[in-house]
Amino acid sequence: MLKYTSVEQLSFTEFQPPFEKGLDGKNRWVILAAHIPWDDLVPIYAKSLRTDFGRRAIDPRVVIGAMIIKHKKGLTDEATIEEIQENPYLQFFLGFSEFTHKRIFDPSLFVTLRKRMGVDAFEQMNQRFIKKVKTSEQQQVAADQPTSTHKQESKEQKESKTEKANAADEQSSDDSLNRGTLIVDATVAPQDIKFPTDLDLLNTCREHTERIIDELYKPAPDKRKPRTYRKVAHQDYLSMAKKKRKSAKVLRKAIRKQLNYVKRNIKTVNHLLDSSSQPISKRSIRQFWIVQEVYRQQQDMHDRRSHQVENRIVSVSQPHVRPIVRGKSGKNVEFGAKLSASLVDGFAYLDKLGWNAFNEGKDLIPQVESYRKRFGVYPEVVLGDGIYGTRENRNRLKAKGIRFSGKPLGRPLKLSKEEKRVLSNEARRRSSIEGKFGEGKRKYDLGLVKAKTMYTSESWIAAVFFVMNLAHWMRLNFCAYFFDRFFAWIFSDFKERCVRLNAPVLKLAF
Repeated sequence: MLKYTSVEQLSFTEFQPPFEKGLDGKNRWVILAAHIPWDDLVPIYAKSLRTDFGRRAIDPRVVIGAMIIKHKKGLTDEATIEEIQENPYLQFFLGFSEFTHKRIFDPSLFVTLRKRMGVDAFEQMNQRFIKKVKTSEQQQVAADQPTSTHKQESKEQKESKTEKANAADEQSSDDSLNRGTLIVDATVAPQDIKFPTDLDLLNTCREHTERIIDELYKPAPDKRKPRTYRKVAHQDYLSMAKKKRKSAKVLRKAIRKQLNYVKRNIKTVNHLLDSSSQPISKRSIRQFWIVQEVYRQQQDMHDRRSHQVENRIVSVSQPHVRPIVRGKSGKNVEFGAKLSASLVDGFAYLDKLGWNAFNEGKDLIPQVESYRKRFGVYPEVVLGDGIYGTRENRNRLKAKGIRFSGKPLGRPLKLSKEEKRVLSNEARRRSSIEGKFGEGKRKYDLGLVKAKTMYTSESWIAAVFFVMNLAHWMRLNFCAYFFDRFFAWIFSDFKERCVRLNAPVLKLAF
């Protein structure tokens, strides 16, 4: 059966919008808006705002909600504003009372908002949200417990239950009791930069110095413009960059040429700064500082015939980015921020973020202490890679009554089948944090941080962790809703069958 619609476009007045009867209450944004503790999150953002003077700020709920929408849907700053402008569910999520066609704010304001919020603000929001989720779960469990009044209990049964409750209260109040599982691991959030090579970096530095010379030079009849040999230098770079196969000797010669060009330009800029009264922008001064440091590092590595230097700069536009050696197949070195994270009951926590390489094994004890600060007790078991299982970490965990899941140090021990089964199950559970990293990198832009500065990049990463926990809660909520409806249908159908068969015993059970 074929149904054809005319190609003639309908007029705008003939189009019937489906929102005259209100929004769908089962929509994901409607459900999420009802469970986010906005009243607890807004004061965290408002700490960075002045209340005594200044222009009226944007509604904090709009700011926080826009950040959530951006990373939840994986959109750019411009696309996020357009999506909110077109979608009534997103506007409801932001707290609007009616649909509007106006833009909520300019997309460029996202950069200022990232600077204003930072890592600490997103981490506090993350903990507030998880705390509310845990509290609501406990209340739901308490409400679901049956309170049957038709069954009479004997005096001995009541006394035994009271004794058990008191013992449970004493046990829960004991700080030495360990509960839960802590999963730890580290990863790198790659930055959106060009793959760095020594030749490309020096060429970029040379171009920056040439622009600074043009900015400082003021034409005069009795003054000649300093020579930069920019055409020759650019041709030397292109002739080498276009080669598919570069021998070490030829590449070293090309790098030496670019080093000489950059050195000459740096001397020219210093001379112009001393003798010229021409003003120079702050951006040019910052670029000149970076260029000088890159030249120093490249000249040092060239003289030592090495490829390693301390605090190596791999991007002139983002000098805070460092190479992080990970040792993974196909991607031995990554360029971005390294972070240590922990996973508890499916919720991820960002414990440490740094731009220089660090040994994540030294962060295990601080992560355990953070667990105790969040939940009031130490974990029962810690799951982590072999780098966490040092002798020092194992001894300190043992002193706190915590078991580290992994092969014991020293000679291999003969383990029973039950012990092997437990270790195998815990090793599989440890892979869940790897899946969490994969989720963030594939869906929420953790695999390519597109912010430009160090502070906005850190805020970007913290926002991704916050959104991942929101998505995890939504999945749990959907599964609970599905199973409730499924079992309700099963039991209702079973009850109807019992009534139809006139089974009195089964009818009493309902």
